[in-house]
Amino acid sequence: MPVGGLVPQAIDDAAELVVRNAKIHTGDPNRPQAEAIAVRSGVITVVGDDKDVAPHIGAATKVVDALGRRMIPGLNDAHLHVIRGGLNYVLELRWDGVPTLRQALAMLREQVARTPKGQWVRVVGGWSTEQFAERRLPTVAELNAASPDTPVFVLHLYQSAVLNRAALKAAGFDKDTPDPSGGQIVRGRDGEPTGMLLAAPSALVLYATLAKAPVLEGEDRKISTRHFLRELNRLGLTSAIDAAGGFQNFPDNYSTVIELAKAGQLSLRIAYHLFPQTAGQEIADLTRWIEMARFEDGDEWLRLNGAGENLTWAAADFENFNQPRPEHAPDYEVEFEKAVRLLMENGWGFRLHATYDETIRRDLAVFEKLAAEGLFPAGNRWLFDHAETVSAASLDRVAALGGAMSVQNRLSFQGEAFLRRYGPGRAADAPPIRAMLERGLTVAAGTDATRVSSYNPWVALHWLVSGRGVGDVVLRPRTNRVDRQTALRMFTCVGAELTGEEKVKGVLRPGCYADLAVLSEDYFTVPEPAIAHIESLLTVTGGRIVYAAGEYEGLDEELPPVTPAWSPVAHFGGYQASRPTGVHQAESLGEAVAESEQHRAWRIARGLNPDTAGTPFDPCFDL
Repeated sequence: MPVGGLVPQAIDDAAELVVRNAKIHTGDPNRPQAEAIAVRSGVITVVGDDKDVAPHIGAATKVVDALGRRMIPGLNDAHLHVIRGGLNYVLELRWDGVPTLRQALAMLREQVARTPKGQWVRVVGGWSTEQFAERRLPTVAELNAASPDTPVFVLHLYQSAVLNRAALKAAGFDKDTPDPSGGQIVRGRDGEPTGMLLAAPSALVLYATLAKAPVLEGEDRKISTRHFLRELNRLGLTSAIDAAGGFQNFPDNYSTVIELAKAGQLSLRIAYHLFPQTAGQEIADLTRWIEMARFEDGDEWLRLNGAGENLTWAAADFENFNQPRPEHAPDYEVEFEKAVRLLMENGWGFRLHATYDETIRRDLAVFEKLAAEGLFPAGNRWLFDHAETVSAASLDRVAALGGAMSVQNRLSFQGEAFLRRYGPGRAADAPPIRAMLERGLTVAAGTDATRVSSYNPWVALHWLVSGRGVGDVVLRPRTNRVDRQTALRMFTCVGAELTGEEKVKGVLRPGCYADLAVLSEDYFTVPEPAIAHIESLLTVTGGRIVYAAGEYEGLDEELPPVTPAWSPVAHFGGYQASRPTGVHQAESLGEAVAESEQHRAWRIARGLNPDTAGTPFDPCFDL
């Protein structure tokens, strides 16, 4: 049908999709702005205006009017645990974006009522006490009251977990359960577990407990993953680099995305890494994987991007900023060097989890030793992840060795804990993004979702631009922030550099993948606080409309219903869309006041406070 004067032509090589009347930020310095785009066979064929795309519109071309909205290249999360997240997505109650603990507990109580016997209610990452008006964790008593019989597991970052009585029983914790290495089971005066688990500083006690909960199997895993990818598409994501992680075994836990890729059912491009799971067995695992697969095996939808984010367990540090920096074994370099040497000799790239400069310096010494032998980096891509306390000297060494950096907004969610432990001076440079960029380093950005940060990339973009966490505390000064265009590059074309796809991904120009998002608000002009609340209204990956909302609802591909039917996602969805700032703040304060009144009543009932009902709070008003 004619749209704004665009009449279909009788042509053989017509575009399959045209999006017009848009404010397009292309990311291409040769043509930074445009109004229309045409797509054929999953690739952009034309970028320009109506007169440029008009000759490519045929009878079967789908023409979408963007109604003057902002279009950007599809976002690319450079560090997301998307494979593990997809396997569990529909089982998890998401508190991402929930403004008050009161609302979070109401959601939990509602979910308990629909969860069948034998299943758990689990809240796993994406939130922080810093986002709640009440500024605190739920108590064990609150979880017991909300769910006397159904196990409840609430993970708070990589710091702690709160379990109700039923979850302690289901997980097998009792008076005789020993504390795991690097973790603590908090106990009452009778020696029984209270329901609080602490990473001290290792989060393995938290992982291991969560692993005892029921899991999905077969088709349910595929449905869960497809709905998680759709949720990411809702936020404008079209690509992600999976950083692997604990309890993510290859090839078993990768089989779901492999099968979806074969069926053409991925709506997000995934480049994945492989992470040795068993301490002492890392070299054997890496050797086996090198024999099984080649670096960059796959296609534009699913491809192997190397090893990491751990190569050996002994070299890993932990990012629990409520605890002191962990001390490594004095000789971890022996096995670590073997792992790096093996990868370099076989042409595999890698990424490394490294929170602290102390870890980064020791790793760099190994790389420099291999470089002196002519083995490093040998043309292979490599990078450090996180790097909150990396020093200027270490960044110089990374640059000299041809490395890259990938930063995540972990401090959006635990920045205040970092601030308390290390002070404002250290927090101002955590991580030193501007110093990285000034050295010409490739610096990509991601979220590190789903067990710490939220998977919402706009929360991360807001953190990059504003320096603020989810509690609105300023953590980084202007001297260590980036402008909006730089932040967007870090979430698009720079991420593509980490997978060797910068010539075809992250930019809207002819010959590149047709990956794009039409936004609910103009990222470049909305007030800074509103950046975190942007969503996509139309997301296209490889020329396919993979998410559509608002005026475009119904244009996207149909998904099977969420299963199981009692899934939290079926009822609440994923990230909780927020309201305008003023309304949000007023409602949050109102709910916090109600929570405070309930707490006062609880103390009065137990004789801990005098009953002053009817007495003015301030005697000055007692007239």
